[in-house]
Amino acid sequence: MNEDESHLRGLAIAHYVVGGFMILFACIPLIHTFIGLSVILGIEGMQQALAEGGEAPPAGWFGWLFFLIGLGAFLLGQAVSISVVVSGRFLRQRKHYWFSFVLACLACTFMPFGTVLGVLTIIVLSRDSVKGLYGIN
Repeated sequence: MNEDESHLRGLAIAHYVVGGFMILFACIPLIHTFIGLSVILGIEGMQQALAEGGEAPPAGWFGWLFFLIGLGAFLLGQAVSISVVVSGRFLRQRKHYWFSFVLACLACTFMPFGTVLGVLTIIVLSRDSVKGLYGIN
């Protein structure tokens, strides 16, 4: 096994590990989703309880804003995380060079591990010998 194949195999394993951690951390926005959902579902009850007098409950748009932003962040995080795992699979199979290259550029924005993984992947994929393994001239 030559050096390029060894580096690609190591990068594939690193993509699996970092992708797994990203999947885990992408679940954090679910907290906002559940807070928003509880505000949305609790407004009716709060309005009835406070109808006698007291402070007004928070506006309904506040709950929807929390819910939608949390859900959007969760879905975006999961999509990127799963793409990192898929990129690791493609690196192992020596397929879809540009998918892995573009995803490595995107992974650089996820500090600190995504940055390290992205930079190393870009360095390895930029070699002419690695491009030859993918059949790219």
